[in-house]
Amino acid sequence: MTRVGRVSRTTKETSVAVEIGLDGTGQVDVSTGVGFFDHMLDQLGRHGLFDLSVKTEGDLHIDSHHTIEDTALALGAAFRQALGDKRGIVRFADASVPLDEALAQVTVDLSGRPYLVHREPERMAPMIGSYDTTMTRHILESFVAQAQIALHVHVPYGRNAHHIVECQFKALARALRRASEIDPRQTGIPSTKGAL
Repeated sequence: MTRVGRVSRTTKETSVAVEIGLDGTGQVDVSTGVGFFDHMLDQLGRHGLFDLSVKTEGDLHIDSHHTIEDTALALGAAFRQALGDKRGIVRFADASVPLDEALAQVTVDLSGRPYLVHREPERMAPMIGSYDTTMTRHILESFVAQAQIALHVHVPYGRNAHHIVECQFKALARALRRASEIDPRQTGIPSTKGAL
């Protein structure tokens, strides 16, 4: 079984091509034009052991919002596609990841129903390079909407904005990796409904 998702998305604002392989080794090739976002997508692929290719060209002369949003939407759609009918997956998973003074706790359900709960420290630095730190929640919202998963992300503490955002992506990667893995004891779809 090959679990790979490929999505292309083109609008007047962006052109995005995403490919994700769930059973990879963490090979990542990412280029969005937003350095810190590329760094976060690299974390997602490497710590999730997903083979991930992302190529985005966007209207960065305006700002990075459309580029980041459309990439997250395409990534969510590709992740959902790669899961297929979800037969045999673990489904639920959580991960806690520290990064120096910051801690992220992520819990995921590959439920077929989009829902996001997101909590991070208030009064973070507004920018990390050209990355607007308010975009983290929007990335997760966009990803969840297309991946159709329930995602809870909580950062109970942290001081450095870079660390606060990065530990969220690392914990997300670990939780998605575990939830999407094949459970050798699960022969069907892990739901009393018979579908996810």
